[in-house]
Amino acid sequence: MHSIEFDKSIIKGVKLINVETIITHEEIIEQKADKLIKYIESFNYDDIIISSILCCSKSFVIIDGHHRYFALKKLGYKQIPVTLLDYDSDQIKTDYEEKITKKQIVEYGVTGKLLTPKSTRHVFYSSSSKNWEPIILLSSLFKLKGSKNL
Repeated sequence: MHSIEFDKSIIKGVKLINVETIITHEEIIEQKADKLIKYIESFNYDDIIISSILCCSKSFVIIDGHHRYFALKKLGYKQIPVTLLDYDSDQIKTDYEEKITKKQIVEYGVTGKLLTPKSTRHVFYSSSSKNWEPIILLSSLFKLKGSKNL
């Protein structure tokens, strides 16, 4: 087992961002989103711990976390946790084979022409493992207030 090491300059910030600022590029699987909503609602705590949505720091297009984004939005959250990434970095790929380019993904998001669910499986290069790893590993855990009107 090893820790994940990577080029830290690809993370441009971690913060709460207005839900309306975020742009999707893929459709979601309704059943998966509904299960996530039920899971979040099942907590009887004042706070909820959730992984941040990963977004391009320039366009605010989601790189990873469409279902988390949809669930939080549907639950009424006004501000959602986001990790902003340097999407232009060669340390990030759209998937192992790069069947679709980053430029195409941003265009899909900006134009509202959505790809099918799970069209991308973004990865980043880990200097410790010397492999491309799932990009969700760059997500930060975030504590949200249980109140939906944040």
